Amino acid sequence: MNYQQTLEKMQQMRLYGMRRAYESSFETSRPQDWTPDQMIAWLIEAEWDNRSNARTDRLIKNARFRYHALLEEVSYDQSRNIDKDLLIRLADCSFIDKGENVIITGSTGAGKSYLATALGIQACLKGYKVLYFNLGKLFEKLTQARADNSYVKELRRIEKHDLLILDDFGLQTIDAQRQLTLLDIIEDRHARKATIITSQIPVKVWHELLEEKTVADAILDRIVHSSHRFELKGESMRRKINKQ
Repeated sequence: MNYQQTLEKMQQMRLYGMRRAYESSFETSRPQDWTPDQMIAWLIEAEWDNRSNARTDRLIKNARFRYHALLEEVSYDQSRNIDKDLLIRLADCSFIDKGENVIITGSTGAGKSYLATALGIQACLKGYKVLYFNLGKLFEKLTQARADNSYVKELRRIEKHDLLILDDFGLQTIDAQRQLTLLDIIEDRHARKATIITSQIPVKVWHELLEEKTVADAILDRIVHSSHRFELKGESMRRKINKQ
C-alpha cells in the first residue's frame, strides 16, 4: 500500500489528526529516527489531541457564550475584590462534580459576565457540558415552550448540562409565573448539577425581587445556601478599557 492510499483511508475513516500527523512525518526525519512503537504512539496521540480539541470546540459552541473569556486573562487588580484563591480552586471544576453554585455580583461593567464565562469555558476545556443564558431570554424561551407544549422537553435539555450559567438575575421583574419556572430549573439541578448566577443586585435583597415569598424561600434556599460568592467592585471594566 502506497503513501497516498494510506492517507485516503485515514481520511475516509475520519482519522483526521492521525492523517495530518502521518502526512507531516514525511516532511521530517521522524520515520527514520523512531521505532515502530514510537511512531504508532505518536500517531495515536495526534488523533487523540485532534478529537479532544474538536470536542472542546463543540462544547464551547453549544454553550452559546456571549463572550470569549479565559481565566488566565482575568485581572486581579486589588480594587476589583476578586478572591484569587477561590477562583483558582474553582478552576479545577470540582464544584461542578459536587453540584455547587457560584454567585457573582457587582455593578454594571464590573466583569460579572466575563468571570462567569471564563469559568464556563474552563469547564468546557475539561470536558463538561455547559449552557449559557441571559435569564430574561431564558424566561421568554420557556414561556414560548409552555405555549407549544415543549416546556418539559426544554427543562430536560437544560438539566442534562453539567453547568448552567444564568446571567443578569434580577435585571427584569420576576413575577409569580417566572418564579415557578425558575424553581423548576433550580429544583432539577439542586445538589446534582452546578449553576453560576450573575447579578447587579446584592444577594441580601434578592428576596425582595420575588413576588411569591414562599416560592422565593424555596428558590433562594437552593441557590444561595453554601454557594461560592464573588462580590466584584471598582470601576467599570468596559469604561476602564475605553480610557486606555
